[in-house]
Amino acid sequence: MAINEDKLNAFITKFVGDLGATVAAGNVVIGHRLGFYRALATGPATPGELAARTETDQRYVAEWLRGQAAGGYVDHDGDRYTLSEEQAFALADPDGPLYAPGAFLLALGALRAEPRITEAFRSGAGLGWNEHDADVFVGCEQFFRPGYIANLVPSWLPALDGVEAKLRAGARIADVGCGLGASSVLMAQAYPASTVHASDYHEASIDLARKRAADAGVADRVSFEAAGAGQFSGEKYDLVTTFDCLHDMGDPLGAARHIRDVLTPDGTWMIVEPAAGDTVEENLNPVGRVYYSFSTFLCVPNAMSQPGGYALGAQAGEAAIRQLVTDAGFTRFRRASETPFNNVYEARR
Repeated sequence: MAINEDKLNAFITKFVGDLGATVAAGNVVIGHRLGFYRALATGPATPGELAARTETDQRYVAEWLRGQAAGGYVDHDGDRYTLSEEQAFALADPDGPLYAPGAFLLALGALRAEPRITEAFRSGAGLGWNEHDADVFVGCEQFFRPGYIANLVPSWLPALDGVEAKLRAGARIADVGCGLGASSVLMAQAYPASTVHASDYHEASIDLARKRAADAGVADRVSFEAAGAGQFSGEKYDLVTTFDCLHDMGDPLGAARHIRDVLTPDGTWMIVEPAAGDTVEENLNPVGRVYYSFSTFLCVPNAMSQPGGYALGAQAGEAAIRQLVTDAGFTRFRRASETPFNNVYEARR
């Protein structure tokens, strides 16, 4: 065997970077849980000062800060540590348009299922969303919610043909696969004349979503139901939304047909899915790596735990979504908007 030393060293460098990032994920979640990033965003601090701000142990905080500085998540100057404006933007505001710790919370929660996912590879069985660690549900919301805050009302809904005017006048919305209700709450807040009926098959998520809606003051305009995407109740919806969930379903075609049936004749289905190309080669990039990795632990196992015969995965691509929508009887389909992490499609009857 002839080993190319340059290629080997390049791979080892990649491996070390990945190993550091893997272990550092736990430290990011610690920073999230203990409020280290928010506290550091208020001003530079020594380990002792940050420990005092957060009522934690100085020795642990010192080691945490050193690792964060080594990874470029905080800046180091002498015995003091700081967050740049860019670092604070990404790490210190869970209600902002970007909150990186949520992604790590989701990742660590998903990885706790590794023994069961390994066995699923052998057996071909599925693992339902409801069977995962609770951090998966909270982390998923914190991973996607910032993108919804940044894009849903400012750009995605306005990109749909005639939809925003309906919402301002008063429309019926069904938010399918709503999770903890982040998208439902945002739409209710932005369009007070409209009502939202939100549904998800995971009852524990629905319970928390109800609380989130009440805390946001929109419980009078958002109703919740524990129901699968092919069974949610109601009819004559002006808008149906599915946010980052169609690819998780075991029977997305059945869900699409049900959505078509409950839309008004001029209603719209907004489909938000992970950004993806139609071929593997198009997805061999950092975003594709993230989504394929999450999909292996979450999306494909969940789909395989349900009847229906589909397992689209998180990188299904536009052609696969278009085919599904067409097979369900929709006659119009287009990509209405996109971000580095999401594609937004519009389907009409």
